[in-house]
Amino acid sequence: MTIRDRLLIFVGLGLAIAADLFLIWGPTLASVGLSTTDWDGISAINVVGAENYHDLAAEYPPFWSAVTNNLLWLAFLGLVATPLGLLFAVLLDRRLRFSRVYQSALYTPVVLSLAVVGFIAQLVYSSDYGVLNAVTGLTTDWLGDPSLNIWVVMVAAAWRHIGYVMIIYLAGLKAVDPSLKEAAAIDGANEAQAFFRVVFPTLRPINVIVLVITVIEALRAFDIVYAINKGRNGLELLSVLVTENIVGEASRIGFGSAIATVLLVISLGFIVTYLTQLFREPR
Repeated sequence: MTIRDRLLIFVGLGLAIAADLFLIWGPTLASVGLSTTDWDGISAINVVGAENYHDLAAEYPPFWSAVTNNLLWLAFLGLVATPLGLLFAVLLDRRLRFSRVYQSALYTPVVLSLAVVGFIAQLVYSSDYGVLNAVTGLTTDWLGDPSLNIWVVMVAAAWRHIGYVMIIYLAGLKAVDPSLKEAAAIDGANEAQAFFRVVFPTLRPINVIVLVITVIEALRAFDIVYAINKGRNGLELLSVLVTENIVGEASRIGFGSAIATVLLVISLGFIVTYLTQLFREPR
């Protein structure tokens, strides 16, 4: 490797690392620091230590509702939407007739933003003009009932997530060596056994990517609930509370940063735990 090649690598990596530190980790660490302060963005910064976290847990009822909804959102995407995406990928990998049409139809929601998905959800679930009530003859207030709205909104979010996961897994399945399936068939394994014992283990890197995407999608959810009712009346999420406290009418940057820090810890907890277990497994 020449000196010029080493210089190019050093500059390229240096710029990428600098951009990451400046745009990602810099604001992240600043937010963690601000979470220990009482600051409105204008007056002097007043350090209050862990007071914001105490107030979150003891004196801010929307916080626990938001934590519950975010974890429920994560469970729904991870246990329902992601397996469905994998199932569709497996079916499409079998080269069904019109598979291109099915693939396009399932992937189409991915190109829509969650805000647009939220608008579509209103057209479907609205108690006044919604398609669902018009077709079924019901008068249910799907979006206004706090016991129902979180579920129907998660279904709408999953509609988009399924297509995303499907494409990722489909790409991974296309890269699997066909000889592995043939060897499993020769050994007497049926299709299900061949998939779970031979094919699925080879998708380990894809599983990591899907896990990270699922956690991020679940914990950063904001657009869809904000488009429906600004994240209130049963649709409280941590991301909405962060926005309301930092850029709302009563700007409480320190308090909002504390909520953002909790969101960061939850997301890192899931990802680090999974990756630690993954890399400890014998290969």
